[in-house]
Amino acid sequence: MAFTLDIKLQVIGKENIPSKPCVIVSNHQSTWETLGFQQIFPPQTWVLKQTLLWIPFFGWGLALFNPIVINRGEKLKALKTIIKQGEVRLKKGIFVVIFPEGTRQPYKKLGRYQNGAIAIAKKASCDVIPVYHNAGLVWPKGNFIKHPGTITVIIGKPINIKEKSAKELTQNIRNWTQKQSEKI
Repeated sequence: MAFTLDIKLQVIGKENIPSKPCVIVSNHQSTWETLGFQQIFPPQTWVLKQTLLWIPFFGWGLALFNPIVINRGEKLKALKTIIKQGEVRLKKGIFVVIFPEGTRQPYKKLGRYQNGAIAIAKKASCDVIPVYHNAGLVWPKGNFIKHPGTITVIIGKPINIKEKSAKELTQNIRNWTQKQSEKI
């Protein structure tokens, strides 16, 4: 993307990535995350909606990453799947990426954060790292056209999940993300 589209990448806080697997909690603005995070983080997988696997070629490629696949129409079953399969992936040494908004948001808009990421981390007894990026600026939600620019990714310090409730931790991560979006 740097050569063909003039899209550059700036990563702040790479030293905050722990050596052992954890849950990565990121805002969701663009298709870029599934490609870009591969360059930044150790081996990882994502939680994604089942219908994405039905897209010819793209979906088949996604399936190779062994994602945690959910049916968003069955919320309770989806949460149980996320927790159970998330713990399995973490124990196998694979980081788990969660987009707590559930769906992509327009650039500079932050959706409601759900508690699934914290539920996985609590079950697996691992840390969570908050991540903010502005990829929607150059690769907007639902848009095939990309614009030249710099995608900035900010990686926060690992958060120990033992001391607070899932609701409180989720809100703290959302607040942190909101502050990062105001900086960039």
